[in-house]
Amino acid sequence: MPFPKPVFRAHGLGLNLIAAACALAGGASAQTVPAPPAAPVPAPDGAAPQRVEITGERSGGEMQERRQSTVAKTVVGREEIERFGDASLGEVLKRLPGVTLDGAPGRGGNPRLRGLGGGYTQILLDGERVPPGFEIDSIAPDQIERIEILRAPTAETGARAVAGTINIITRESFRKRLNDLRLSLGLEDGRWSPGLSWTRSGSDGALSYTFGANAVQTRFNTHSVSTLEQDVAGVPTLRRQETTDGATERRRLTLNGRLQWKLGEGEAVTLTPFAILSSTDSRRHSTLVQDPAATAPYTQLDGRGESDFNLLRLSAQRTQRLGDGTRLEWRAGAGRWRYEDEVQRVASDLQQDRADITDRSWNASVKASTLLADAHSGVAGLELEGARREEVRSYLTDGQPRFPGYGSALQARSQRVAVYAQDEWEINRHWAAHAGLRWESIETRGAGLDGGQRNRSAVWSPLLHAVWKPDPKQRDQLRMSLTRSYRAPALNSLVGRPLLSVNNSATSPDRTGNPALRPELATGLDLTFERYLPGGGLLSAGVFHRRISDLVRYETLPPAPGGRWVNRPYNVGDATVQGLELEAKVALREFMAQAQAPAVDLRASANFYRSRVESVPGPDNRVEQQPGMTANLGADWTLRALPLKVGGNLHWTPGYVTRLSATETAVQGRKPVFDAYALWTVSPTLGVRLSASNFTSPDYVRGSVYDNGTLYENSRTVSRSYVDWMLRVEMKL
Repeated sequence: MPFPKPVFRAHGLGLNLIAAACALAGGASAQTVPAPPAAPVPAPDGAAPQRVEITGERSGGEMQERRQSTVAKTVVGREEIERFGDASLGEVLKRLPGVTLDGAPGRGGNPRLRGLGGGYTQILLDGERVPPGFEIDSIAPDQIERIEILRAPTAETGARAVAGTINIITRESFRKRLNDLRLSLGLEDGRWSPGLSWTRSGSDGALSYTFGANAVQTRFNTHSVSTLEQDVAGVPTLRRQETTDGATERRRLTLNGRLQWKLGEGEAVTLTPFAILSSTDSRRHSTLVQDPAATAPYTQLDGRGESDFNLLRLSAQRTQRLGDGTRLEWRAGAGRWRYEDEVQRVASDLQQDRADITDRSWNASVKASTLLADAHSGVAGLELEGARREEVRSYLTDGQPRFPGYGSALQARSQRVAVYAQDEWEINRHWAAHAGLRWESIETRGAGLDGGQRNRSAVWSPLLHAVWKPDPKQRDQLRMSLTRSYRAPALNSLVGRPLLSVNNSATSPDRTGNPALRPELATGLDLTFERYLPGGGLLSAGVFHRRISDLVRYETLPPAPGGRWVNRPYNVGDATVQGLELEAKVALREFMAQAQAPAVDLRASANFYRSRVESVPGPDNRVEQQPGMTANLGADWTLRALPLKVGGNLHWTPGYVTRLSATETAVQGRKPVFDAYALWTVSPTLGVRLSASNFTSPDYVRGSVYDNGTLYENSRTVSRSYVDWMLRVEMKL
C-alpha cells in the first residue's frame, strides 16, 4: 500500500497566547505574609554582588542561586540529578524545562535547548567546551555535582550559545571524608545490565580531593521495520520493506577526579583529570522483501560491528589574588579522543567499512575579576583554543576498494581567539544590570576530495542583561536580555568526504561535509517574568526571539548520471526562531494547611516554538529538528508513615513535519516518555532505589520524503522501544 504524500500544516504561535501566559504568571496569587528575608551571602572577592557561593549541602540553594543571578539561570543539584537513578545523563536532562533529546525514547541522546541542537546549544564540562564528538551520555550522573542552564549567552561563558548553555560540573572536593558506593542492575527486554559507581572525597592538609569511577555493561536489543516506496512520473517503480533485529553490548569505564591544593588565602591550584574507555559490539540480521525482486541488493543480510572510543582530558587551574584585590584565574587544558569502528556485512559478498578518527584539542585562558566601584563588579579575559581532526575511512568489498580514493586521510582544524569584558552592576534595590562585550576570531580549515579551503571570520558580541524587581520585599522579578551569538561549523561538517549509505537513494543519501561553511550569527531577545513562592516554589513565563543569518542546512541534490545521492551542508540564508516558555514548581503545602498537606512536590513546564527558514517554501519550513512544543509533568511524594519516596515524570514531544527544501521533507513521530521511581531509605547510610525508565515504551517513528515533481520517494522507519528497569543500592561508607 503506497504511503500518502505528506500534508503540510502551519503551526502558529499567537501573540494572545503569549500575553495570556505572562498575565497568568504575573497574576498568580502569592501568600500575603512575606517570608523573612534571606540572610545575605557574602560574594566571592572580585565577583559581582549578585553571585552566591554555596558550599556543603545544596538543598534549597539552587533556587536561591537562580533568584540572585542577574543572568537567567537554572541550577540543578544532586537531589534532582539522582532522583530517578538514571543510567545516562541525557535521561536526567530531558526532564528539565525546555530540554529535548535527539535519540530514541529511553536511549538518552544529545541535549538541545529550545529544540535547537547541532551546535546551537553550548555544552560545557566544568566551564570548558566539550571536545567535538563528545557524548554527554558517557558521563555517569553519579559523577555530576550540579548542572547549570543559561538561556542566554554571557561574555564570560561564551557567545557560541544561540539556544543557551548547559554547564555540567563534576563532583567537587569536600573536607569531610566520604565514600559513596552504588551498585545497580538493569533489565531491558530480558537482558541484564550491571553497573558500579564509586566516589571518594577527603582531604590531607592543604590538599582536598575527589575521585570517581563508574563502570557499566549495557545490553539491549533493537527491532525496526523500514519501508521505501518510489514513484517516477506517478508510476510505481520500487516497493521495499526491511526488517532488522539486533543486539548490542556496550562496556564503559569513566574516571574523573578533582585535586585542589590551597596555597594561601584566596590562592589554589586545581587539577581535573577525566577519562573514558568504551567499547561496543553489535550484531544484526536483516530480511529484505522488494518488488521488483530482480533488483533487490540482497534478501538476507548479516552485520557485525565493533567500535572503541577512548578519551583523555586534563585541565589545570591556578587562582591568585593581587595586592589590589584583583583575582586572577589561569586555566589550561588538553584532550584527545579516538574512535575506531569496523562494520562487516555479509550477503552475496563481504563488505567492510572502517573508520579511524582522532581529535586533539587544547585551550588556555586567563580571567581577571575585580571590584570596579561601589556596586560594580568587572570581569575581563583572554581565551585561546585549537582543535584538529584526522579521519581515515575505507570501504572494501571482498577485500577490494569499493570506492577508490575514499581511503586517504583527510583533516580539518580550527583555531579561536576570544577577548571579553563585562560589568555586573547592582544599580539599586530595584535594578541590576549585566553588560558585556566579546570579540572572537575563528579560523577553520577543511579538506575534501575536491581540495581544501580556509575560512576566517570575526564576531563582535554585545550582551546586555537586566533584572527589575518592582518590590524588593516581594518575590517578583522581570528578566531582560539582548544578545548576539553565533554557531561555528563543527569539524566533522568541514570534512568533505562522503559517509556512504548502504542502500543509496534520495531519502538515504551519502553524507558529506563542506569546507566552505561560514559561521551562523544570531541576534536574540529574551523576556522572563518570575515569581518565587514563600515555600521555595516558582512560577515563570518567558518569551524569546532569535534572528539567525547564514543558517546552515543539509540538502540533497540530484546526482549526475550514474552517480550517487549525496547530502551536504550549505549556508542557505536567514531564519527566525521564537517561543513561549512556562514553568512551575510548587508544593501542596503552598495551598493547604501544612499539617494536613501531604509532602508532595509538583513540577510542570510547557514550551511552544515557532521557526521559519526564509529560503525554504512553507508551510512547516521550521528550523531542522525543532518540535512545535514540549511539555513535562512530574510529582514527588514523601510518605510520612514510611521511609519511602515515590515519584514520576511524563515528558511529551508531539510529532511534527519539517520542510527541509523545495524537494525534501522530514517526519518525526511523537515521543511520550514516562518514568517512575521509588526510594526506600533503610538508614541514613543505606538506600534502595527501584526505577522504570520509558515506561510507556512507544514506537520511535522517523521518515523522509523526496519529491521533485518527477521522482517521488517516501521512506519510513519504525523502531521498537522498551521499558528499562533499574534496581540500585546506594551506600555511604
